[in-house]
Amino acid sequence: MSARSARRALVTGGAGFIGSHLVERFVAEGYEVTVLDDLSRGRREHVPAGVTLEVEAIQSAAAAKVVSSGRFDVIVHLAAQMDVRRSVADPVFDATVNIVGTLNLLEAVRASGHGTRFIFASTGGVLYGDYCTPPNAETLRKEPDSPYAIAKLSVEYYLAYYARIHGLDTTALRLGNVYGPRQDPHGEAGVVAIFCGRILGNEPLMVFGDGLQTRDYVHVRDVVDALIAVIAADLGTAETMDSRSFNIGTGIGSPVLDLTRILLAASGSRVDVHHAPRRTGEQQHSYLDISKAAAALGWTPRMSLESGLAETYQWFAARHKEHEGAR
Repeated sequence: MSARSARRALVTGGAGFIGSHLVERFVAEGYEVTVLDDLSRGRREHVPAGVTLEVEAIQSAAAAKVVSSGRFDVIVHLAAQMDVRRSVADPVFDATVNIVGTLNLLEAVRASGHGTRFIFASTGGVLYGDYCTPPNAETLRKEPDSPYAIAKLSVEYYLAYYARIHGLDTTALRLGNVYGPRQDPHGEAGVVAIFCGRILGNEPLMVFGDGLQTRDYVHVRDVVDALIAVIAADLGTAETMDSRSFNIGTGIGSPVLDLTRILLAASGSRVDVHHAPRRTGEQQHSYLDISKAAAALGWTPRMSLESGLAETYQWFAARHKEHEGAR
């Protein structure tokens, strides 16, 4: 499927962090774009002019109607309850949004009969758990430790079911810890946004434990490149749940202390770094084997952590300056 033939795209969560960057890319490439977002986290001002915005929850009948009647060539499903801590506190709500909401969309795609490619944003950061030694390949044993991760894994099983039994064109990208401009300071990857905010507020940075725990921090533009790449890819037969799933990260495990070092250097700040006790149950090491995405999608990340964090800090600094100037 080429960008020219995929003229109609739907992005759920398109007013949010990753979604707004993807929508801008779709618009630049000539797609007719619809955004489906309940604006619980997304912002209306992130939706470019000329893009249709449907303000609906993904589990609603109205959202299903948007999908079933839209004749979309591609749907990128980014909308989610994405706070791991909230999923622990309220697993029923988490499942209602992340599992039932996705099923609502898949059933609408099935009803449409249009042959839409359905791309799901899954998680690589917490899907595999702490029971394997990274880098984590797609076929490794999954041991999710939160309702959020369990829901993401459940949806992937549903994607495989809909592909095998109903012939839907489904795929999942298992994203690492995405960061960049417009980042929401919630979730694990939100540490970058949190650190930027604290530096700009001249407040100390808080690191839990020794700060040597690793994550696979991937820049949002590299994620958008991967989402665009999977639209055109020949994904083959949906044989197992893992066969059409792809890790999207850098393949590098970066310690939290690296984030503090790079951001402090980028900002020129000398705020203190404080350590708090390690959080119970926190995964210690997580980074991804991305060789499958490189081979099947022709995708590799291009942004280094140093460049990406410096750019992200400058974005937050510019927003901070605007806010201060408006006072």
